Amino acid sequence: MTDTLQTPPATPVGAPLAQVGVAGGSGAMFDRIAARYDLLNRWMTFGVDQGWRRRAVRMLQATKGARILDLATGTADLAVVAARQLPDAHVTGLDPSEGMMAVGRAKIARLGLVDRIELLTGDAQALPFDDASFDGITMGFGIRNVPDRAAALREMARVLKPGARVVILETSQPRGGPIAWGARLYMGRVVPWLGGLLAGAPVEYKYLHESTADFPDPQAFAALMTSCGLRVLDVVPLLAGVAVLHCAERPRD
Repeated sequence: MTDTLQTPPATPVGAPLAQVGVAGGSGAMFDRIAARYDLLNRWMTFGVDQGWRRRAVRMLQATKGARILDLATGTADLAVVAARQLPDAHVTGLDPSEGMMAVGRAKIARLGLVDRIELLTGDAQALPFDDASFDGITMGFGIRNVPDRAAALREMARVLKPGARVVILETSQPRGGPIAWGARLYMGRVVPWLGGLLAGAPVEYKYLHESTADFPDPQAFAALMTSCGLRVLDVVPLLAGVAVLHCAERPRD
């Protein structure tokens, strides 16, 4: 079967998005789609994304009273899952988009988790935290939007306590066969259409396809994590490789 979808730009992250005047993957881009972001996530993944988040938190193997950092926290979906699954933990969410976090703060208040979750504006490439200050780090659907991924991974290794884990959940592209073709068709055509229909943001949701296509394959990303001072423990494909969980730790030695 021939794939007729147009090849995305080589580096969509940080590049100006046509007609909307913001950079791909930036906080400003996510500000534009914040109001409908959760709704679109559920539609795009048919609701399975929440199960992926629960699995990511389980992989942390966090201990009682853990201090958890959730990077690219956005509307705080993953931070909320962490707070619910780890009742004694305190979760700090960090994101460059104030619009996304405004939705997240309203969600946290509605769920009665204000004393357990705090959201801060910040950049994953330069974390405003001391060395070895967190018992676990999560990042859901965010690392592909970071221009300097190596810098972000080095920062994660720096702020993790020795022996603590980071779990990164990210979209991916199955390689070869009808599943791969179907995934590209869905992300390249259906998702931008849904983005236009439900959020009035087809350009932004087209970017999501382009950034997924540009992201390294799981083995290459695992190698990048290793080069940045993390010991990779597991790489788990989800839904035939549509998404991937990367689990690593900061070595004790």
